[in-house]
Amino acid sequence: MNALHQYLLDSYRAEQRGERMPPMPGTHDIATLRAVRDSRRFDAVVAGRPARARLRTALSRLLHPRAC
Repeated sequence: MNALHQYLLDSYRAEQRGERMPPMPGTHDIATLRAVRDSRRFDAVVAGRPARARLRTALSRLLHPRAC
């Protein structure tokens, strides 16, 4: 059963019971991704790490090591 089938089943049950309809699949995906991103940035700042460009910084360290 995929998400659409589950949504249709839940919608049918909600209609039969007179309850609120569930949100459609994917309705809150963007908001969830933004919340996860913000949480990771906050955790990085609290831990004393840079909040942005962490991947770019790590890649530049690997690709351009300092000559010793």
